[in-house]
Amino acid sequence: MSFGKIMAVAHYAPEQVVTNEGLTKVMDTSDEWIKSRTGIEQRHISSNENTSDLATKVGQQLLAQSKLKAEAIDFIIVATISPDASMPSTASLVQAKLGAVNAFAFDLTAACSGFIYALSVADKLMTSGVYKNGIVIGAEVLSKVVDWSDRATSVLFGDGAGGVLLQSSTKEPMLLSESLKSDGSRSQSLTSNLTQPNSPFSKATQANDLFLKMDGRAIFDFAVRDVPKNILETLEKAELTSETVDYFLLHQANSRILDKMARKIKADRSKFLQNMQEYGNTSAASIPILLSEAVASGTIKLDGTQKIVLTGFGGGLTWGTLVVKI
Repeated sequence: MSFGKIMAVAHYAPEQVVTNEGLTKVMDTSDEWIKSRTGIEQRHISSNENTSDLATKVGQQLLAQSKLKAEAIDFIIVATISPDASMPSTASLVQAKLGAVNAFAFDLTAACSGFIYALSVADKLMTSGVYKNGIVIGAEVLSKVVDWSDRATSVLFGDGAGGVLLQSSTKEPMLLSESLKSDGSRSQSLTSNLTQPNSPFSKATQANDLFLKMDGRAIFDFAVRDVPKNILETLEKAELTSETVDYFLLHQANSRILDKMARKIKADRSKFLQNMQEYGNTSAASIPILLSEAVASGTIKLDGTQKIVLTGFGGGLTWGTLVVKI
């Protein structure tokens, strides 16, 4: 049986950086207010690059690191809630820009859990034995869906992309356990790009609402209540404990959420890597950006010796955990 292994990781963020202080020039807020509540100090904001552009930069790095030709890639999955368009998919645009002529490509929409869902799907494609090389990318240009007049949400989000290149291996599995969850009954807590029927034959009474909307308290409560249970459940499946895990790479939404999660699962807070202070909340891109930076710094080795918890949570509502050995 063949298994997928992460052979390369990469990330990319737009050059333009907007600090908390920079936001005070366009809205009534302050650095202290944002930092004390979220841990965010700045975010990268695209000036002209779209989601497929960011994802392509990541794909190019992955190919260079792995020394693979684009023609060798079998599939490309892009997790995003801010695609270039509803059609064609962002993944199809990335496939064309990379010249990955033999790859099939599709987008996956699961908000801030998107990379977790996509990596799980990619793992199943690898274990089928049919595919040898695949790319999974989380990419977002959230600045185009944020309502910049809403200071409660606009200060939270940033743009960026991160991803991994998987290669088939006949050795032990990368994925030790997983648990993916959804609860559509709470879907209205976090929404974006709500559209209504619009034709000469429709009777729509509501207008379209294209901007991101969030019930911050509901999302915070969901994250600190449901997600720790999910992490503990997935660790138990893998016959591991928080003590035997090397690092926890969670969605980068809020530093206070990470503080509470560490306490709830009785884990050392230093094991929870964090970079939202530089990037803000980049939704599906946050976990792969964090992973890429951890590998670049030497914290994570990609030598098959470390056990890592990857957890996403967000709109849908969706949440999920993968315990991986990488």
